[in-house]
Amino acid sequence: MDASKPHLLLKRAVNVKVVVTPRWKEEVQQQLQNQINQLDNQLQQLEAQGQRMAAEVQKQANQPANPAVTQQITNIQVQVNQKKSEILEQKNQILQQLQQVQLLEMDQEVGQGQIEGFFRIETGDNLIRKMQVEVLLKDGVVQEIRGDL
Repeated sequence: MDASKPHLLLKRAVNVKVVVTPRWKEEVQQQLQNQINQLDNQLQQLEAQGQRMAAEVQKQANQPANPAVTQQITNIQVQVNQKKSEILEQKNQILQQLQQVQLLEMDQEVGQGQIEGFFRIETGDNLIRKMQVEVLLKDGVVQEIRGDL
C-alpha cells in the first residue's frame, strides 16, 4: 500500500464465529443458567411486590367492598400478570437457547455475533470482498481470520 495513493478508512462489521469446545459449551450454559436464575428472582420479586401493593390498597380503603378498590386491585393484578408473561417469555427463549447449545457438536463452528473494525480501501480494491471478513475463535483465542483484510 502506497501511503500517497488516495484511500479511505471505512468501518465494517466483522462476524465472529467460535469453535464448540467443552469449555465454551460449559461457559455458555452457565451464562444462560445465570440469566434464568435472574428471571426467576424477578418473578418472585414481582409476585411479592404485587401482593404488597394489593394489600396496601386494601388497607387504605375504608370500605373493602368498594368497587373502586376492587378495580384498583384488579388493575394491579393485570399489570403483574402482563409483566410475568413478559418474563416467562424471556425465560422460555433462554431455555430454548440452552437446549440448542446442548445439541451442538464439538468442533462445530457457530456464530457468536459481530464486532466492528476499520479497514483501508483504495482504488482497485474489491469492496464486497473487503466487507466479508470473519474471525474464528477457539476458547477465546483467534484461530483464523477469513477474508480480505
